Amino acid sequence: MTSATVEPKKSERDKEVGMLSSIASNARQYGIVGALIVIVLVFEVLTGGVLLKPNSFVSLIQQNAYVIILAIGMVMVIIATHIDLSVGSLVAFIGGVCALLMERQGMNWVLAIVVSLVVGLLVGVWQGFWVAYVGIPGFITTLAGMLIFRGLATVIVGESVPITSSAFRGIARNYLPNILVFWGPFDGLTIVLGLLCIAAFAWAQISRRRKAAKVGLATEPMSLTIGKIVIASVVIAFVTYLLASSGNADQGGTPIMLVIVAVLVLVYNFILTRTVFGRHVYAVGGNRKAAILSGIDSRRVDFTLYIHMGFLSAVAAVCMLSRLASATAQAGMEFEMDAIAACFIGGTAVTGGIGTIPGAVVGAFVMGVINQGLSIMGVDTAIVKTIKGLVLLVAVAIDIMSKRKKS
Repeated sequence: MTSATVEPKKSERDKEVGMLSSIASNARQYGIVGALIVIVLVFEVLTGGVLLKPNSFVSLIQQNAYVIILAIGMVMVIIATHIDLSVGSLVAFIGGVCALLMERQGMNWVLAIVVSLVVGLLVGVWQGFWVAYVGIPGFITTLAGMLIFRGLATVIVGESVPITSSAFRGIARNYLPNILVFWGPFDGLTIVLGLLCIAAFAWAQISRRRKAAKVGLATEPMSLTIGKIVIASVVIAFVTYLLASSGNADQGGTPIMLVIVAVLVLVYNFILTRTVFGRHVYAVGGNRKAAILSGIDSRRVDFTLYIHMGFLSAVAAVCMLSRLASATAQAGMEFEMDAIAACFIGGTAVTGGIGTIPGAVVGAFVMGVINQGLSIMGVDTAIVKTIKGLVLLVAVAIDIMSKRKKS
């Protein structure tokens, strides 16, 4: 009788311990997401409900897409213990090249985008060569790149080059075609996409749990998995509602810019977490000497990383040029700082070896919400920079102190 009553209690205690240990092991990730939710709620109150109006939310995505795109590449570079200070100058330079091809050479806008992406890849090859095969630190190489490409942007662009192609400008401003028409006041396609996202997230969580159990790895408690699915479903449903309600009399729903960002996040998250190259990035960042001794070609990893960074800088340049509808030599100022800050706020370790693309995306949204919220409130730009700097400092300090406690 006694043993029968003791056994269930022991089982319940084990479940509680398992849940607490699972939460503790992912405390950094949960904390970042929780901080983002709190910041959103605070600014929603401070702006009198303006921040989360449908069109304001779409504006948040469109204005901060470049940070997310650059942060995707930057997080991989930082994981491998490097840095890239040239991305802001690259945005100006490649944006200038793209604008000149369209407006001065009469090139079709699609072909101009392809050429711009090739230019980004070539720049990545250039910088990757100096870092990986000559041995110049990434900080110095990209600092030189920041000066070189800003200078080139000033030379080729001059004051400005306006964009006349409405199709090109539509990349940043337009929405996906309303092929499922409106369901009442809501865009039907957006609702379907939102439901698919909820289903995909739930399937991914359950599938990951099953795979872990199949190979004998410890799994998080089922109640925690269900809780994550429920919370994520609520968030996705709310975002879907905002997007489906957005737009104007002509179009609305899912912005094209959001689709571009989502595709890049999914592709690069797969590359970083499911490919040999991704594992090599983490190995090199965690312990470069051990990685080399295990047979990993660290120089090839570094070279490839900067090629990816050049490509993503070109994508960000095209998106930025589309949004501004004019190329200027001053475009991209401090973009590298925003991207680096997004990575560190999102949990990427200063010392390398640790970081995730979803975390960097959350960090980018933290920076974006702060920018947008303070802008709506009419706060001076200098104060906005000061607050962003303090947020970055606190994020890195928390990371360092948490590591000291663990050690």
